[in-house]
Amino acid sequence: MSEGSYSNIINIFTQDHTGHVQIHQQDYLERPSLYKTINTANALLELLSENQQVVAAAPRVYGPSLAYGKNKTFPAQVIGIDPIKEAQTTRLKSKVNQGEYLTIGMTEAGYFPAMIGYSLAKNLSLSLGDELVLISQGIDGSIANDIFIVSAIVGDESSYEKMNVYLSLPAMQEFLTMGQGDNSQVHQVAIRLQHQSLARTFADAMQKQFADSELFTGNEFRVSPWQVVESAFYNSMQADKKGSYVSMGIIIFIVSIGVLNTILMGTLERTREFGVLKAIGTRPAAVFMLIMLESLALAMVSCILGLLLSLPVCFWLASQGIAMPEPIDMGGIVFDTMLGEVSWYIIWVPSLVVIISTLLVSFIPAIRAAQISPLKALQAV
Repeated sequence: MSEGSYSNIINIFTQDHTGHVQIHQQDYLERPSLYKTINTANALLELLSENQQVVAAAPRVYGPSLAYGKNKTFPAQVIGIDPIKEAQTTRLKSKVNQGEYLTIGMTEAGYFPAMIGYSLAKNLSLSLGDELVLISQGIDGSIANDIFIVSAIVGDESSYEKMNVYLSLPAMQEFLTMGQGDNSQVHQVAIRLQHQSLARTFADAMQKQFADSELFTGNEFRVSPWQVVESAFYNSMQADKKGSYVSMGIIIFIVSIGVLNTILMGTLERTREFGVLKAIGTRPAAVFMLIMLESLALAMVSCILGLLLSLPVCFWLASQGIAMPEPIDMGGIVFDTMLGEVSWYIIWVPSLVVIISTLLVSFIPAIRAAQISPLKALQAV
């Protein structure tokens, strides 16, 4: 349940807007700039489409802007997206609560459509079909300004999109006077992988591939897994995980004391038997190994029986989960079910911990049995 909950939260977080991996210019994450663009976006997307680990990849263009509507102005983050690729990479399409999801091309009136965040729409008193004026700076240094038609409102007052404006990639590139077609420029490529656990290895492999590729010579790309892109979230999650491991360690310690008591009592009850073994010439090392092998066999049989009894429950928890009494809102996405996880990790790690802890606590009874005096053991009642 612990591992499943963390995996579920990571999936919700990364599929919300981050993606599992992002590609930028070298220092774009630390110092974003309108001019730090990827100038070979089409070739990059084609390369990613050939990778079997990649489910989808979405190019994006970012630009700060001043949004105007109904006699009010507010700062807004304008993001240019490919509507189809973005819907395959993140959950943006499912967060449209009013209107229709973004399309490529102009409306019948000759305006590009725009999706706006819930809070921005509320602050500007805009609704579906209203005009939205955006003022920004073009990549060529000119003043960028244009009128757009509100086609949808996305997210809610707590979501990532609350103050964003979404334009189609051609509309955004035209708005900022950026290159299109073969000369398409973007600031970021967000990638969705088959599983979030592949992020680090995929990022390292892609970084090496860019360094060795002649096609991207001169481009200083940085491939960053979600752990780097959202380092604050990742660090807080790791701290929470460490607290969980401490709690599990305390439980294992308490259980180990019970195991020690059981093995020690079993050894004391067979004191005469060990005395007989020692009297007929059994070496202390053989007695020691006898106790350790008994403990190992008991631990392994216990783990196998425990797995057979628990796996059906684990599979049910992984598929159905436990409904939370009070759902948690995570950036506009409701986290209302705690899901478990069934993997080799959750099978082998606890089993190894149980077996190793059992062997460790068996040392004391095993040493005692090995060092027992045959005369005293035979005299014991």
